[in-house]
Amino acid sequence: MVSATDVNTTATRPQLFDCRDAYARTLEEMAAADSRVCAVVNDSLSSTKLKGFQTKFPERFVNVGIAEQNMIGVGNGLANGGMAPYVCGASCFLTARAMEQIKVDMAYSKANVKLCGMSSGMAYGQLGPTHHSIEDLAWTRILPNLAVVVPADPIETAAAMRYSLTHEGPMFLRISRIPVPQIHADNYEFKLGKAVVLREGGDVTLITNGVLVARALDAARLLQARGVSARVLNMSTVKPLDREAILHAARTTRGIVTAEEALAAGGLGGAIAEVLAVEHPAPMRILGLPDVFAPTGTAEFLLEHFGLTAEGMERAAMELLASEG
Repeated sequence: MVSATDVNTTATRPQLFDCRDAYARTLEEMAAADSRVCAVVNDSLSSTKLKGFQTKFPERFVNVGIAEQNMIGVGNGLANGGMAPYVCGASCFLTARAMEQIKVDMAYSKANVKLCGMSSGMAYGQLGPTHHSIEDLAWTRILPNLAVVVPADPIETAAAMRYSLTHEGPMFLRISRIPVPQIHADNYEFKLGKAVVLREGGDVTLITNGVLVARALDAARLLQARGVSARVLNMSTVKPLDREAILHAARTTRGIVTAEEALAAGGLGGAIAEVLAVEHPAPMRILGLPDVFAPTGTAEFLLEHFGLTAEGMERAAMELLASEG
């Protein structure tokens, strides 16, 4: 668990960023410094923002076309040949279409391949249920050997990308296109399996990741105005989980609210509930999508529709505390 002193908790965050820019920029920097780094895409040059990479490193750029299963195989072949492949594509297609290859060729084989699931969650908005990637966390986190990371802002995206090159084995990086503010300090260092305490609090703990982290900080401020002290944890690593941070929250606050831009079943909230059920039962609220396919609409509309907002987290926290007396 990382202390809040390592992060920027400034309330005013006027500028918003697309984390794909940080990912693409960092991948180019990594490729310039390490000749093993290469990219594999599925006819998704624009959405993966790798036009610059293709121009600078054409000999290390592979476009397999709309063939996600084949793409995983190409990535594994490159890894077996000593390269460091980053297999990049829309998360909804990358995970759903190629799940068997991810399971067998990557996770089972412990292949040194990094999956970059782009425009994850409900970021595609108006393209509808076929393009929403709300199941990917549940699918990927259950696979042995596969690390799962959901960065919260451009700083953490770049830091997680740099870390990934040093990580031996398969990893899934879930990268959104929904604009977010910078949360972490410029010198932030990503640590796999370690939650970051963005705000201390003693009444309730809010645990989230990705695009919802900034909203959790806003929820904590709303709760503070109501006399409730909320701790905020950025649990960017879904696997391996920071069990110590989860258990500490359960022991030192009155309950835990989790929120994720994904199905409420099987993802971050479920993973945390599994830890608590066995080691330290505690009151919980799990925010996410219910057992439905998300409808068509803008990303902001969809987040509001499912209560994945500061107000939604505030409401869940107040209900939890009220239920506990």
